[in-house]
Amino acid sequence: MQLALSAEDEAFRAEMREFFTTQVPDDIRAAVIEGRELSKEQIAGSMKVLDEHDLAAPHWPEEWGGRGWSDLRRHIYLDEMQAAGCPVPLAFNTSMIGPVLAQFGSQEQKERFLAKTRNCEIWWSQGFSEPDAGSDLASLRTTAVKDGDDWVVNGQKTWTTLGQYGDWIFTLVRTNPEVKKQAGISMLLIDMTSPGLEVRPIELIDGGHEVNEVWFEDVRVPGENLVGEEGQGWTIAKFLLGNERVGVAPVGAIKRHLARLKELNGERIGAEPRLAARVAELENELLALELTALRVVAHSSEGEPHPASSVLKLKGTVLQQAVSELGVDLAGPASLASGAGDGTALPDWTPHTAPTYLNLRKASIYGGSNEVQRQIIARTILGL
Repeated sequence: MQLALSAEDEAFRAEMREFFTTQVPDDIRAAVIEGRELSKEQIAGSMKVLDEHDLAAPHWPEEWGGRGWSDLRRHIYLDEMQAAGCPVPLAFNTSMIGPVLAQFGSQEQKERFLAKTRNCEIWWSQGFSEPDAGSDLASLRTTAVKDGDDWVVNGQKTWTTLGQYGDWIFTLVRTNPEVKKQAGISMLLIDMTSPGLEVRPIELIDGGHEVNEVWFEDVRVPGENLVGEEGQGWTIAKFLLGNERVGVAPVGAIKRHLARLKELNGERIGAEPRLAARVAELENELLALELTALRVVAHSSEGEPHPASSVLKLKGTVLQQAVSELGVDLAGPASLASGAGDGTALPDWTPHTAPTYLNLRKASIYGGSNEVQRQIIARTILGL
């Protein structure tokens, strides 16, 4: 099957490419391309630029800042954004709580939160996983007990990504322990400056601080911060986790990373046939992934995800990790010099390769683990 964009979609791609390479600040794009950690100000600043041009949340309902694009156009938008080195809009805001509030939130919640969520004036954190409730999320034990008009929350969340920056946290809590465990869950919006709420850092294997524990000790939450109805949290959580299907495989980012490694190491790759073959194989697999992604978005309709989305997640993860491993191999021992300061004789790209490689180990887990994706593929595609 020959896949080709229409003239209109090609023009749209050119428009997106020009915007992302000219309007997003160069220092932010350079940090992404070089694999450096972005600050809160850089991430929020990039989102503000996008929002000023109605590009922060194009998949939202149009009345709340969406664009009414097809899945194909949203795929092109994300592909060009990643290729240009622009930070993808903060997922907690634009792909998680934003669509949830648009679908389940009260009118007051929509008016209060959505605009500030879209431009990152509010930085959201996700309060789902717990020490004994990760893949089995329905086993969560953080409780919320009604006290007058308020809820009183006690418990712990873990692996809260970038929670150190959070202003608010959307949190799954158990409001009824007497019913089936899925039926007793609700969602609350909690101000992270509330008394009794504490964020504790978790140091990662690469020495970074990206994830956290969040503790709740008698945290009072106004009743008006309940999303939807009491006991509707599991339905809302499934909507949130299933809302994101376009962009599940970051093709643009992987292509950019691989192209940069080739540019930095072209002479060496050309001189070593086995290394050149390894790069060629990655490029071929990446092309296949890109074509599969186009097929998926071309055949997704009426809000129903294409079964091959699981293939994209699985293969996208494998290729992300393979390209990051190539970077470590090309950098050699210099990949471990993450503490090298200014003035080092090492090429400036090398110390970033090991932290990137280590950080991407998580890609096999988030968004539905690779094992789960294989089960979905076996059941829905292969009919096993």
